[in-house]
Amino acid sequence: MKKPRIASIRGKCRARRQKGFTLIEIMVVVVILGILASVVVPNIMDRPDRARQVRAKQDVRAIMSALEMYRLDHFDYPSSLGELKTRVRSDPWGRPYNYSYPGHRSDEKFDIYSYGKDGAEGGNGLDADIGNWNLDK
Repeated sequence: MKKPRIASIRGKCRARRQKGFTLIEIMVVVVILGILASVVVPNIMDRPDRARQVRAKQDVRAIMSALEMYRLDHFDYPSSLGELKTRVRSDPWGRPYNYSYPGHRSDEKFDIYSYGKDGAEGGNGLDADIGNWNLDK
């Protein structure tokens, strides 16, 4: 009868003992996930607000085009946005776009703008006004 090899017995014992992760390994993974989350989450959280700013800029450009078409048909700009034949939707924050004719803030003859996230005149960053005078910023 053959004697079993000691090396193969030791290998089987190790295989039986190491079926799970140690507490240290789990803690290291949790710490790494926490560090990644602290870096990634702030970058993702402001994406919806940036998307709203982009949509507001696109809306202002579209309204500007509609105003130019109105001027070509009627030889002057409208006194309010309600005179446009196209329906003007609200800004991305649910407030109506502001329109003034004659304009005071832009090189155009009119101003079309949204007050941004805070809904108040002025502001910086996400709260900044978005109008036909600052579309390229």
